[in-house]
Amino acid sequence: MEIISIHTIEGFRIGHAQNESWGTGCTVVISDEGAAAGVSVRGGGPASRETELLSPTANADCIHALLLSGGSAYGLGAAQGVMEYLRNHGIGFDTGFGIVPLVCASCIFDLPVGMPDTWPDPEMANRACVDSENHGVYDDSDPEKADKEQCHGGIGGGTGATVGKLLGTQALMKSGIGSYAVQLGDLKMGAVVIVNALGDVFDPDSGEQIAGLLTDDHCNLRNSEALMYKMYEEQAGGQGMSDGAIGWSSHGNDDGGNGSDDGKSHLPAGNTTIGVILTNADFNKTDLTRIADMTHNGLARTIRPVHTMADGDTVYAMASGTVKTNVDLAGTLAAKVMAEAVKDAVLSAKTAYGAKAAADL
Repeated sequence: MEIISIHTIEGFRIGHAQNESWGTGCTVVISDEGAAAGVSVRGGGPASRETELLSPTANADCIHALLLSGGSAYGLGAAQGVMEYLRNHGIGFDTGFGIVPLVCASCIFDLPVGMPDTWPDPEMANRACVDSENHGVYDDSDPEKADKEQCHGGIGGGTGATVGKLLGTQALMKSGIGSYAVQLGDLKMGAVVIVNALGDVFDPDSGEQIAGLLTDDHCNLRNSEALMYKMYEEQAGGQGMSDGAIGWSSHGNDDGGNGSDDGKSHLPAGNTTIGVILTNADFNKTDLTRIADMTHNGLARTIRPVHTMADGDTVYAMASGTVKTNVDLAGTLAAKVMAEAVKDAVLSAKTAYGAKAAADL
């Protein structure tokens, strides 16, 4: 198995645009000829657009682009810029009355970073599309700094990404976008992911925690999962198990820190890990839906807790090739590359917006 650049997977081009002062950006994956795609949503709070196109019972056989953006639900409007770019380049479904590009989108919640009243707009998404023509990274301050192979760090949709938010914003860490790709024989498989999780991030091989919830002095890591259990036990001891669900009092929930017995989790909202698997294999969208399902195993290996009601974890899978393989192999490999891409996202991030990165821990 050989590690390759994500940009060598034929049939796709990836572009980024961001505004560092805003603290947000977007990443686009374009398939000029259209690619079969599937999606799997495991988080409780997704912000998404046109995902119903990917239902195995829907009529669409392919999509032309995927937008991974910051800005929460506001960022979904940036997809119009992708639509306009594709239409201007004659890419889309010919209705007989004009070209209609099929564009799916998912967004992370990055409003607490940078300027909270700004988010990716159609103009920024259009710049990401232009950037994809050269596989480069668009830099607002100096376009000449484009790195033609880079697809990680605090760029694009990963500009405002953070992790470790069980206690709200007081002890989180900087994250970003990550990628990882391999070739096995003729089969190419890669992942692009924006890691903006409530939970902590762990090395998929060693199991070591590499990012997440910081200690009070911001010098070390603490385990969010263990802290969740401890918080529950402490609150349960004070309130009694008969009171129903124990809220996460005084830690950023919307109930003013008083706890709740309404059966909801009350974890700090505003998270979500979103990503996509890209492959040169030959799969239809039913196969790719299953592969997207299996890819979530890669998130579970690296992020804990994951798939909470305070996350909108969403994974897409896109195929544009002719290489024949089976779904089980593809899904297993997809989970592997996704886990490595998550690791890349946190290790390539740089300290920004007052949030420490793993490299500086």
